[in-house]
Amino acid sequence: MSINIKAKTVLITGGTNGIGLSIARMFSKKELNVCVCSRSRERVNFAFTELSRNNKNRVYAETADVLDDASVEEFCQKVLSEFDGIDILVNNVGGGGRWGDKSILKTNQKVWEEVYKKNVGAALTFTRRFLPGMVNKNWGRVVTISSVVGRQADSRPWYVMAKSSEIALMKTFARSKELARANITFNTISPGAIRIPDTGWDHQERNDPVSFSKMVDEKFPLGRLGKPEEVASVVGFLCSEEASLVNGANIVVDGGESTSF
Repeated sequence: MSINIKAKTVLITGGTNGIGLSIARMFSKKELNVCVCSRSRERVNFAFTELSRNNKNRVYAETADVLDDASVEEFCQKVLSEFDGIDILVNNVGGGGRWGDKSILKTNQKVWEEVYKKNVGAALTFTRRFLPGMVNKNWGRVVTISSVVGRQADSRPWYVMAKSSEIALMKTFARSKELARANITFNTISPGAIRIPDTGWDHQERNDPVSFSKMVDEKFPLGRLGKPEEVASVVGFLCSEEASLVNGANIVVDGGESTSF
């Protein structure tokens, strides 16, 4: 099935690495205007160079720290000065799944607050900032990248709380008649374990390849971790005209890894 997305401007938060960069690459190949942000100037510069090489339209990349309200507002203002609004917003920035201590009692309040703000707080801020423009255009797509742990209990409740809140946020926005009848859809993607170079899973395999291989074989039905591109392809569908009836969904992309229905 061909995916119909043309003449749009997309913003991917945290779009300079891993899943976010794969999403940005996918949209660049479809020749959309692509905006990305990251805390890291080095990653911003890398993403800009790579995406510009493969995109005949405009690429905008700039730094933004989602834990700093002023930084986010400055970035949003720059985006709006460069483009006539955002048509597609992918709330990808997040993290904190390995933050804190395995002991809930030993994990301080700051971890809870920062994980929440980095995930659902950022999704809410960016969504509210660019929604008025989507309403004015009578069209929009908002996709938030959550996690399978947002659907089930896990050992780090600060992360579960943040990720489940992202799912709830998108579902609640989707129920708004005002927004739905402006042809704006809100959906969530919940990936399972995704293999991203030089991050947690990669480090774990390097430290103990034998145990890692055994764990993957026992835990994952497909016998492997997912790839960022496999998440990006689902994002592409949700942002297309073909997915106009998909609103308020939470799509799990985990190869059967999670145990919840």
